[in-house]
Amino acid sequence: MKPTLLILAAGLGSRYGGLKQLDKLGPNGETIIDYSIYDAIRAGFGKVIFVIRRDIEADFKEVIISKLSGKIEVDYCLQELEFLPEGFTLPEERKKPWGTAHAVLMAADKINEPFGVINADDFYGADAFKVLSGFFAELESDDQNLYSMVGYHVCNTLSDFGTVSRGVCAENEQHYLVSVTERTAIERDEKGIAYKENGELVYIPDETIVSMNFWGFTPNIFRKLKDGFTAFLKENINNPKSEFFIPSVVNRLIETKETDVKVLRSNARWFGVTYREDRELAVSKIRELVKEGVYPADLWK
Repeated sequence: MKPTLLILAAGLGSRYGGLKQLDKLGPNGETIIDYSIYDAIRAGFGKVIFVIRRDIEADFKEVIISKLSGKIEVDYCLQELEFLPEGFTLPEERKKPWGTAHAVLMAADKINEPFGVINADDFYGADAFKVLSGFFAELESDDQNLYSMVGYHVCNTLSDFGTVSRGVCAENEQHYLVSVTERTAIERDEKGIAYKENGELVYIPDETIVSMNFWGFTPNIFRKLKDGFTAFLKENINNPKSEFFIPSVVNRLIETKETDVKVLRSNARWFGVTYREDRELAVSKIRELVKEGVYPADLWK
């Protein structure tokens, strides 16, 4: 059974100043999503599912889904604030999405096979999809509690135009994930790469592995997400800024020994469009990859 790719595309893009999921960056109007799907198809993925918002549904169908007919099986689901477990009511002051783990949970009724999870606005590179596909190919039927994460060196994930937040990973000697700690305000200065903690700069090596939200799960994650989201809401439903994140769920599952997470490494080039200023650099990098022959100039021709 071929794995599925779940693309989280319901983000608001507040720092970017627009719908970066649909921004046309390639030479023939390709989005970053297009390149991710192209790489996934080449790596052997058999289906792609999008998690989107209702207010971008029509535009998403026109810009993204329409061009994929005949290329790969496609489906989508909606992530909306009111999609809560029975017994919970949406607070009036809640405007912020519930987070990445909630987004994954929205696809529970559509996935019955191992699947990868990525952000819509991150360019992960062809090798990353091959690495995850290879992991799934070796996954035994009784390994349903074995997940994976494609890790990147923090030095390859920075923006030239502002600070970033990254999940800094700790792993054991067998390259199983021990924890993911969200670090904010990460940037490079004259001394190296650092994040801020309690107002102080903490420097980390360039080769530090960080999570870019490229995960590999089996379908049993959905039951764990449902239980986790219920517990999260009991504590946080009245906090309008609280979010249910994938790393938080994974950390808890590792701590309770309910799962192991293999840290996979890729030599792919990662880049993203966190800030509007990142756009020009992303266009340039895609142009270079086309020139090198990694991608055709017209991706879906």
